[in-house]
Amino acid sequence: MKVLLVGGGGREHAIAEAIIRSKRVDKLYCAPGNAGIAKIAECADIGVMEFDRLIAFAKEKEIDLTVCSQDDPLCAGIADAFEAAGLRIFGTRKNAAIIEGSKAFSKELMKKYHIPTARYEIFTDPEKAIAYLEENNSFPIVLKADGLALGKGVLICQNLEEAKAGVREIMEDKKFGAAGNEMVIEEFMTGREVSALAFVDGRHYRLMSSSQDHKRAGDGDTGLNTGGMGTFSPSPFFTKEIEEICDRTIFQPTVDAMAAEGRAFTGVLYFGLMLTKDGPKVVEYNTRFGDPETQVVLPRMETDIIDVFEACMDGTLDTIDLSFADNAAVCVVLASGGYPVAYEKGKVISGLDAFDDRDDIFLFHAGTKFNDRGEVVTSGGRVLGVTALAPTLKEARAKAYEAAKEITFEGVYMRHDIGKAIDQA
Repeated sequence: MKVLLVGGGGREHAIAEAIIRSKRVDKLYCAPGNAGIAKIAECADIGVMEFDRLIAFAKEKEIDLTVCSQDDPLCAGIADAFEAAGLRIFGTRKNAAIIEGSKAFSKELMKKYHIPTARYEIFTDPEKAIAYLEENNSFPIVLKADGLALGKGVLICQNLEEAKAGVREIMEDKKFGAAGNEMVIEEFMTGREVSALAFVDGRHYRLMSSSQDHKRAGDGDTGLNTGGMGTFSPSPFFTKEIEEICDRTIFQPTVDAMAAEGRAFTGVLYFGLMLTKDGPKVVEYNTRFGDPETQVVLPRMETDIIDVFEACMDGTLDTIDLSFADNAAVCVVLASGGYPVAYEKGKVISGLDAFDDRDDIFLFHAGTKFNDRGEVVTSGGRVLGVTALAPTLKEARAKAYEAAKEITFEGVYMRHDIGKAIDQA
């Protein structure tokens, strides 16, 4: 098969590695890709939102399967566009991608189908939102921009002043652009967070191994929200008992709810969960592989990913035996100094060839490119994900941090407590 992967981040690098492991794949293309993906795929300089150019490229190269796992193109209808052109694509259709594209939609869906989540209210008027906060001043409280905001459109406010400022930021200053035209205010939930990714074929789902992301920029979960500073898999807190509860109250009910709404979900459905004292509840849904969760989940997957993609598209996922290695993975993100606010690009990265002969260390490129001299340089806030595999989480964490020391570029920073929660498991 010839496969085209759409995207160019750390998640896509992890997906690319899984695709080239497939015995069914002869050639992998990626658009636009990055400096790391370029080592294993032929990259084309086409943007993820350039649907016409991507379709023309897929036809020219006689692509058998296109894979997209990025929120913007999925919510804008890339799957629909490819299907209309007679091309096979793995990715959620636009009418189902709304489960991520609109937090208001997903909250209303959960309310209608009795799927456990935080209490909430939806606002389109900032003055009404502030009036609500003044009347219901239980803090901390969570403000969420309705639309897509690169994983950063969530504010946790500790008091009324912070919350009022947050409303202005989201709805009036448009910090997250049009994503803030509508806003969800919801109760602050406490407990362990778990990311649960599932392949879905419209009716059935197959759960991948659990993981946990670390969203805050600084150690001890301090600082601003980011796209994710590191992950580990599996989560020792996501027990078999909790998985069974989630199957009954969250996973299958969500798949069934989307089908009942005429929005049958095909692709990867990401369940962001909070394990509260009242049981597991949904924090958010995503319509694709998580980033950086993918960087610890897919290296552990043993089933051929192409078989799974095709089963999702063909409605035969119930015939797939999805299996993961009995090991653990930890990913530490190396970021540009100043991320997630302002940071410089173009910094030369050294140490990238230190692990070329290792099958237990992966360097997943997120924000990298080649400069005019052919050197690999930084081109984004999150630059690299250093993932280590080991028999246990503690061993994987030690190995990931040891490996991270080998990679250097000006201004590099990382969190030093990724996976610290496993010490309490």
